[in-house]
Amino acid sequence: MALYEIETNGHIMIGWADSTEAARTLAGELYPEDVIVRISKRPRDLWVISKRLLGLEIQGTDPCDVARECLNRAKGDKVRAIELYTQATGVDTGEAQKAIETNMSLGW
Repeated sequence: MALYEIETNGHIMIGWADSTEAARTLAGELYPEDVIVRISKRPRDLWVISKRLLGLEIQGTDPCDVARECLNRAKGDKVRAIELYTQATGVDTGEAQKAIETNMSLGW
């Protein structure tokens, strides 16, 4: 079996399948209303999401802890948490927004 990345108009799925057609069938069974945009066989048996590409790399600290502390101090106010994160880390507003929104989506 190989690891496949299946992108539809509504989802990105990563899963094991015996062939591209089997991956297409699996996606169709799970999300029949979605239109398949792309199917790629992954070159390795591992799916990696780069924290650096998401803007979540800060020297010497865990960005999740920093972002979560900013969210706590801001009492869940996203705009205020972004300001606090920018002040705490020195990153620009765009990077701070990514860090705060990522942690909000994870259920801080």
